[in-house]
Amino acid sequence: MDYRAVERAILDRGVEWDFEPTLDRIAALLDLLGSPQRAYPVIHIAGTNGKTSTARLTEALLKERNLRVGRFTSPHLVSMRERITVDGEPLSEERFAQVYEEIIPYVDLTDQQGRRIQFFELLTAMAFAAFADSPVDVAVVETGMGGSWDATNVADGTVSVITPISLDHTDRLGPDLPSIATEKSGIIKPGATAVFAQQELAAAEVLMRRAAEVGAVVAREGLEFGVLNREVAIGGQLLSLRGLKGVYDDVYLPLYGAHQASNAVSALAAVEALTGGDDPLDVELVRQAFAQASSPGRMEVMRRTPTVVIDAAHNPGGMQASLDGLHEAFDFAKVIGVVGVMRDKDVEGLLELLEPILDEIVVTRNSSPRSLSAEELAALAEPLFGEDRVHVVERLDDAIDRAIGIADAEGEFSGTGVLITGSVVTAGDARQLLKADGA
Repeated sequence: MDYRAVERAILDRGVEWDFEPTLDRIAALLDLLGSPQRAYPVIHIAGTNGKTSTARLTEALLKERNLRVGRFTSPHLVSMRERITVDGEPLSEERFAQVYEEIIPYVDLTDQQGRRIQFFELLTAMAFAAFADSPVDVAVVETGMGGSWDATNVADGTVSVITPISLDHTDRLGPDLPSIATEKSGIIKPGATAVFAQQELAAAEVLMRRAAEVGAVVAREGLEFGVLNREVAIGGQLLSLRGLKGVYDDVYLPLYGAHQASNAVSALAAVEALTGGDDPLDVELVRQAFAQASSPGRMEVMRRTPTVVIDAAHNPGGMQASLDGLHEAFDFAKVIGVVGVMRDKDVEGLLELLEPILDEIVVTRNSSPRSLSAEELAALAEPLFGEDRVHVVERLDDAIDRAIGIADAEGEFSGTGVLITGSVVTAGDARQLLKADGA
């Protein structure tokens, strides 16, 4: 099979946001595959916001230590292959198809046993199998949704990282922070080290209780580790970080916002915990790793004149962090927004945060069938922004052109920027469109 045929076959398994929550199917499949998830240590990452950035930063540190690293993240921005990387590179189309063909007989067998493998479960099994076959020295694995019943939770993380928890996927994870934290805390396994980013009290209490129940060693941002100092720098920020084993000064991070500094120090603590012993990491290694770090689609500058920034924020917690970073890092006199959101998100919450920041908003839709239409989004935006500030453009490419046109009309030296946000899919679609334009 070629890559496109494999991609279609995986998509035929359903969609990742609609599934029956159980580990029975993925556990049965991985048993048939010989439990590849147990062939290497795992750093397991759950949380509401910052998971993918934290995974990438963790991978950067491990690679700088000359380790072979597998990374599994979701969702993807452009290509399904982005989800499964080895040594920082997505599987090639040929290798992706090969891994699928190697495991599909076992998938079919599991299906025949009355346990039809679903979309995300299949990708998870492919990742674990690819990592074992490489083989990798360590795997960095991000949950898809939740924790306890997430397909990735068949792995036992040596280190469990919980990024900031806020309200999202409330139809699946529960209506409040304690419910969501309970679900995500399920990745903390007996004897593991649990690395907690800064949390609201209601979530922190749940996480601490779970760690105590399973006998995990706890490391908390702001107590056992944290960001000591942070200064805005050209293209990012300059950090002083306190890890679990030492202080790391003059660390340049080419990512924007306090949330990315938090992600970086959480990644640092996770790698320190994995290495064991009492010695800190080499400070030059940390500097080199973070200086080369990237997080596509997260406060990413796609072009200049006017400056166009894309960001994948899709819930109020993530949007607030992104807008704080935008204000800190970019001296925009005006901001034109291009916004496309999923219909199952807290759309009004997102718009309320955007209203004080955006001078004008171009409402549109992204390529997902879950996307709210431009007209529906406009109906929610107009009472907040007023009709004069809302532009309705159905296609994302036309919406981007409209926003850039508004910014250009302000003049080259007006300090007007464009922010494209509202969804991972919106960010991915925009990234592909702007790259195609050669921006």
